[in-house]
Amino acid sequence: MADLDRPRRSVLYMPGANERALEKAKTLDADALILDLEDSVTPDAKVEGRDRVRAAVASRGYGRREVTIRVNGLDTPWFTDDVQAAASVSPDAIVVPKVNSAADVRRVEDAVPADIPIWAMIETPIAMLHAYEIASASPRLTVLVLGTNDLAKELHAEHVPGRGPLLTSLSLALLGARAAGKTILDGVYNDVKDLAGFAEECTQSRQLGFDGKTLIHPSQLEPCNEVFAPSEAEIAHAQKVIAAFEEAQSAGKGVATVDGKMIENLHVSNAHRVLAVATDIASRG
Repeated sequence: MADLDRPRRSVLYMPGANERALEKAKTLDADALILDLEDSVTPDAKVEGRDRVRAAVASRGYGRREVTIRVNGLDTPWFTDDVQAAASVSPDAIVVPKVNSAADVRRVEDAVPADIPIWAMIETPIAMLHAYEIASASPRLTVLVLGTNDLAKELHAEHVPGRGPLLTSLSLALLGARAAGKTILDGVYNDVKDLAGFAEECTQSRQLGFDGKTLIHPSQLEPCNEVFAPSEAEIAHAQKVIAAFEEAQSAGKGVATVDGKMIENLHVSNAHRVLAVATDIASRG
């Protein structure tokens, strides 16, 4: 399966210094986990958090969940030690916050072993304006992760339903990721008790084009997984598109029609992606 087709509907942050949370994560229905050494770990607990996360990843107890480690930023005193500790247990990726430029990506490349993928968090106005340069700076960078709380802070924007103040930034990030052929994850929803509002934001996120959403609480997993998974209707339509196009090709035609709409190669490509994601989700049981 191509990296873009790998389901990353729900990507849950787990505090690195909280041993109970790290253990609980082994039972949660998340597509991916970000074991966090940055915001959720106080300065006096950085060493403890680093050791706990390293032990958690080394246990290999997370099943098919994609397990990543978020280190502290490039210009913090913890970055080098975090990366060395993370690299020693070979996570599925190392997540780096506050990446603002292609030059930052190259600095991360120099620090992270070549066999470990990089996820870059873009959280500032300058990062949004350079989203394509960041996303295309390295083939090792596979995922962009939006940090919408930091972005809103720097924009002096309000958190409002529909996220009107952030839509330009969201679109710039999406354009950059898609132009570079990379996965992109939406930022978090802060009110863990407002599941209706969260579901609405997940729907908006999927409609905009995001591959999934980062989460801060296990209660957000089920609605997020549901929204970002292909529906039965979408799966059935994808199957019809592929079958109709194959039939048209057999008849020497370059296009087909499904439900009165013209089908071309681009629709077939998307249909295959939908089925690949659906198959991978179904295989997880």
